[in-house]
Amino acid sequence: MARPLRFRYSPQSWSDGRVHQEILQPLQSNIGAESVTPWFKIGGDWQTHRFEMQNGDVALFARTDGDAYWMGNTETPSALWKTDKFGWREVPHHVARWAKRELTATLHERAPWLVDYPHLSWFFLPVFMSKDGRDSTRAFFRDHAAGFPDADYQEATQFFEDFLSTGALDEYRHVMSGKLGTSDHVDRVRMSAAMAEFIAAKLLTGAGYDVVPEIEVTTGHSLDFRAKTDDTNRLVEVTRPQPPGTRAAAGPVAAVRETAETKTNGQLADHGGGATLFVDCSSFRDDEWAAVRGEQPDVRHRPAVVYRTRPDGHVEGYRKGSVPLELDDVLTVLD
Repeated sequence: MARPLRFRYSPQSWSDGRVHQEILQPLQSNIGAESVTPWFKIGGDWQTHRFEMQNGDVALFARTDGDAYWMGNTETPSALWKTDKFGWREVPHHVARWAKRELTATLHERAPWLVDYPHLSWFFLPVFMSKDGRDSTRAFFRDHAAGFPDADYQEATQFFEDFLSTGALDEYRHVMSGKLGTSDHVDRVRMSAAMAEFIAAKLLTGAGYDVVPEIEVTTGHSLDFRAKTDDTNRLVEVTRPQPPGTRAAAGPVAAVRETAETKTNGQLADHGGGATLFVDCSSFRDDEWAAVRGEQPDVRHRPAVVYRTRPDGHVEGYRKGSVPLELDDVLTVLD
């Protein structure tokens, strides 16, 4: 499975002739590449190239006298195979800004429904324009309402647009967008589980916490978030039960218990306590959630919060144990 888009860096001089011979010609021979005029100016001393392939792939190349950066959702020419990869924040501003403009415009040309969601388009650009995942990740939002049941794509996508536009996760864009994956098919269960982390981050930031994802702990693995204020520093792990129709569990209550038990007996048991477990039931339909909210099953971990979020922003749930996080402003607590 290809990874989210990153830049390849070549600390060499690239002439027009070398670009033609070592980049364009191999791509032409293999997948029918064409060199076209870039859609945007880059500024500075950079020269730019845009390559479009017959199969819909696109690649970008920016160069100065002694430096060059490549980014594409296509095969990499052999002349660039041994180059190092860098993230969007690690390359020169002119290069990152130009690549963002080129790829965002391409994305919106090919998926015009995303024009109404500019921050989400930018945040997930590394997967929306990835080699293998571009169709599946867009389809997850467009055709599967980003994992929300009984919702249309507009309200589901707007939910995440509203949160991402706060900038709360901008610093962690690469690691968080990559959670959606770049597989060539829609895995709704796995992708919905990834979006549960975004919902948890929305709850925490809405409650006034700063969040830092992927916290390495002494057991050698990572927990999903650290939630911080001036006076608080808490670890949070998120799990998302599959809807009963997609798993062997006998009903929604069993689904909650079994999913939480798997997390509790595994990662949280290894950690040895101290983390708050978030059990996100946002994949449940109204009737499935009604069974959970009526019984409020135990999840064999303290402290824990079991909740369901709807794309209109309403969140309700219940707590088990003494939860060390103030969530009353963002969570309707069930009696």
